[in-house]
Amino acid sequence: MTTASVYSIGKPGQKWGDDEKAKWRLAQVIKRSYQAEVVVKIDALRDIFNVTEYGVLDYEEGRYPLYAVKNRSWNTALPTVLITGGVHGYETSGVQGAIRFLEKAASVYSDKLNLIVAPCVSPWGYETINRWNPMAIDPNRSFYDDSPAQESAALMALVASLDVQLMAHIDLHETTDTDNSEFRPALAARDAVEHTNWNIPDGFYLVGDSDNPCAEMQKAIIDAVAKVTHIAPADEHGRLIGVPVTQFGVINYPTKSLGLCTGFSNATFNTTTEVYPDSPLADAENCILAQVEAVTSALNYILNKTKTAR
Repeated sequence: MTTASVYSIGKPGQKWGDDEKAKWRLAQVIKRSYQAEVVVKIDALRDIFNVTEYGVLDYEEGRYPLYAVKNRSWNTALPTVLITGGVHGYETSGVQGAIRFLEKAASVYSDKLNLIVAPCVSPWGYETINRWNPMAIDPNRSFYDDSPAQESAALMALVASLDVQLMAHIDLHETTDTDNSEFRPALAARDAVEHTNWNIPDGFYLVGDSDNPCAEMQKAIIDAVAKVTHIAPADEHGRLIGVPVTQFGVINYPTKSLGLCTGFSNATFNTTTEVYPDSPLADAENCILAQVEAVTSALNYILNKTKTAR
């Protein structure tokens, strides 16, 4: 089915203007607390890590400070790894998975890697359970110069301030049933384009970079995560979310041209994770554990790779 004509805001065949975007914004409501569910957990890490405020989103709906967490034993001789969550605020396990990694696993790597973690890039999206920011802009299509998304611009400025070549960038995401029921219909209406519903993959999968596929690392992550949760099988056409698989559980996107988060950082190794929290075979905790396993298996792969290269 097409989705452009069924959304509640806008007229079929007409792109949204300021009035439609304002109407959409007014329809969004706070459904959970960034302060209680994210900031409090980040504050609890201050005794172990360096926590910095790298920006603030000052929206009509509220003021949202943006936090990054770094290991204290920062050593410029070591490789630097960026881990991001909540670029799409509604993707809960990306945020909570990044925090859980910091709570339970990051200290193992503190003397081996420089870690910088931005657990919740889009806090307004987290609170309202949205893919977009208040201006109906998708931060994960906005990682480019002069970005219209404050969330994306702030993260890019943070990474630029490090003045290092990143060894890796791991971006934590989810694919949910609401991608078809809400977000793709909204996108079709906003842009006056036709979107057909895609099959939501049942399980974990990875999105690599077409220009930097890192196939060996992707396989290492898939093999590790398969011990924690199930990997999404390809559909009858050999695809996941409409994209041909390159190996079991992996598809590739042109991350730079699409303005995706893992594209801007120019990391040697990069990947985007995707879990499926609506699966009957998973729950919220299982999804968080899958995100942590994805991060740790990627870091283990990178450490082994760099050790072999010496």
